[in-house]
Amino acid sequence: MHAIALRGVQPSGGFIEIDQPHSNVELPLERPLYSPALKPLISSELRQSEEAEIDVGALFSQVVIDKGKLAGYIRQALQNQDQITLRMLVQSYPLEHGLAELVTYLQIAADNPKALFDEERIEPVTWQDRNGNWKSAEMPRVIFVR
Repeated sequence: MHAIALRGVQPSGGFIEIDQPHSNVELPLERPLYSPALKPLISSELRQSEEAEIDVGALFSQVVIDKGKLAGYIRQALQNQDQITLRMLVQSYPLEHGLAELVTYLQIAADNPKALFDEERIEPVTWQDRNGNWKSAEMPRVIFVR
């Protein structure tokens, strides 16, 4: 009944306000593509080493790896080229802490959306330990892209 009485009256002032007069546009190509998680192949076989003695003290010594320093090496290498593999990076900047540093590079690559894991190509990464012995790890090719 009140509505019929007010049907000829025009409202004055602002009737309704909208916070954002535009819509958000999200393009499908702006989102990163799906990249499957790296599935490491772990062999249950033990290989016999040429060295009979193993330094067990190395298992208990704690090494702190400077992740920022390694990321800086990656950025510095990518200033001169569009992409670099982990193998070439280790050749340019030799590992100081061995396998722990190599695992940190892999963690940086896994966290970086521009890094690629090519599981079809297996590359050996070699380094020299503190005693002068050469060590090697075979892994999928890791490519850092600018």
